[in-house]
Amino acid sequence: MEAKNLALISPEGLRIDGRKPDEIRDIKMTVGVLENADGSAYVEQGNTKVYAAVYGPREVHPRHLASPDKAVIRCRYHMTPFSVEERKSPAPSRREIELSKVIREALTPAILLEQFPFTVIDVFVEIINADGSTRCASIIAASLALASAGIPMRDLVAACSVGKVNGVLVLDVTDTEDKHGEVDMPLAMMPNRNEVTLLQLDGVLSVEELEKAIAMVSKACRDIYERQKNALKAKYLEARKVN
Repeated sequence: MEAKNLALISPEGLRIDGRKPDEIRDIKMTVGVLENADGSAYVEQGNTKVYAAVYGPREVHPRHLASPDKAVIRCRYHMTPFSVEERKSPAPSRREIELSKVIREALTPAILLEQFPFTVIDVFVEIINADGSTRCASIIAASLALASAGIPMRDLVAACSVGKVNGVLVLDVTDTEDKHGEVDMPLAMMPNRNEVTLLQLDGVLSVEELEKAIAMVSKACRDIYERQKNALKAKYLEARKVN
């Protein structure tokens, strides 16, 4: 079936995975999953599966990259060769380099970098399985990993995508919806501060559709934010039981 004729919304108003347009996929969040990292998290959002690891703040090498008034944050977004249908080259692609920058810029406003001059904070994101909205899942996981590492933050960063398929606005876009839909718009925000840290738009929306899309995705981010806080609480409640 050709993409333009692909029915992504059923006559009953449901998507191909059975969700309503304003529903996000089930999300599993676990904090402190990697022993060798200073902070780590695992996020499973539908079939999209992501690990994030944080190291630092630590000394910068080479030293000329250090900033005298704040920490430098470095981010690497990487898709494993087996994360997509056709084996991906292990070498970093242009898209991975771009998304590394996007994720870093989405996280930077939340981190109190000025408290750690002459240091670096390294964020590594590994996509184990990709089924759409990987940048949003990566931001969710990286934010949890930063908090897990004990790095002072203004707020957690939550993220979600909103798309348009068959003329209908939908939350938490899957790979099929991304490839065959008309619009993909990821958004990241610090919900407690009501500040947006990332907004990208691939496609065309009317002003009315844009306002509705932002309202939908902001509400979803606040829901995800509560789940992030619960995941962090669960980690420390478990540690208290052990001790």
